[in-house]
Amino acid sequence: MPRITVLDLQKFKTQRHRFSMLTAYDHWTARLLEQAGIEVLLVGDSLGMVMHGHESTLPVTMDMMVAHAQAVARGTEHALVVADMPFLSYQVSVEDALRNGGRLLQQGGAGAVKLEGGRAVAPQIAALTAAGIPVMGHLGLTPQSVHQLGGYRVQGKTATDARRILDEARTLQDAGVFALVLECVPRAVAERITAALSIPTIGIGAGPHCDGQVLVTHDMLGLVGGPRPRHVKIYAPLGDAVTEAVRRYREEVAAGVFPGEAESFGSSPEVAAAL
Repeated sequence: MPRITVLDLQKFKTQRHRFSMLTAYDHWTARLLEQAGIEVLLVGDSLGMVMHGHESTLPVTMDMMVAHAQAVARGTEHALVVADMPFLSYQVSVEDALRNGGRLLQQGGAGAVKLEGGRAVAPQIAALTAAGIPVMGHLGLTPQSVHQLGGYRVQGKTATDARRILDEARTLQDAGVFALVLECVPRAVAERITAALSIPTIGIGAGPHCDGQVLVTHDMLGLVGGPRPRHVKIYAPLGDAVTEAVRRYREEVAAGVFPGEAESFGSSPEVAAAL
């Protein structure tokens, strides 16, 4: 099976094939997700929170993104690997965007990059695509702007905001994005944008009408504690399973049950006699 490309995502929209994207930050997770048939793996800057324990995505650096992208790329053969461009890696100038976007492809092994924002980053998107770097857009709740947005809030709840997101979606399409993530917007807004664009939309908290869906893998596997966001569905409570397995291991070590005969290596009579 050949590797999925940005052109395949366009075909998926035309064929009304709903595709899935999940986050991956390491080699073994990438392998497991690809084996399950996930078409797109996102090396999200959410790794700052999920893997590094930060309160937001803002502390994530290019070096962090490149290292995680390398691990994910080495774990895949077929999935399209998309890497997030972290905060301030593209906003300051077109030159920064080209340098850092190129790094994620050349050093990180990604097949495309994703960046947040609307009209303000259209020049960067146009320059990246002109340089041969495929770009995925991201509108609605944009975590890198969490302080400006006043927190992790649903966007597009008013008619004015909904029209603004639709207008910016068209602007990003014109600038050259091959797909667009819509995060935490009302389902009617996402449906309207999906119908208006020729590129595929990918929803996260945006209802069922997008062309694809994305979740943070650690969320959908129940590996993250705390309150569950409304848009997250837990498909397997693996966090509880891991805690229980580790508890049993600790108890068996304390009781002298592990390692047992099955986990121990024997020796020949000659060796035993020599001791």
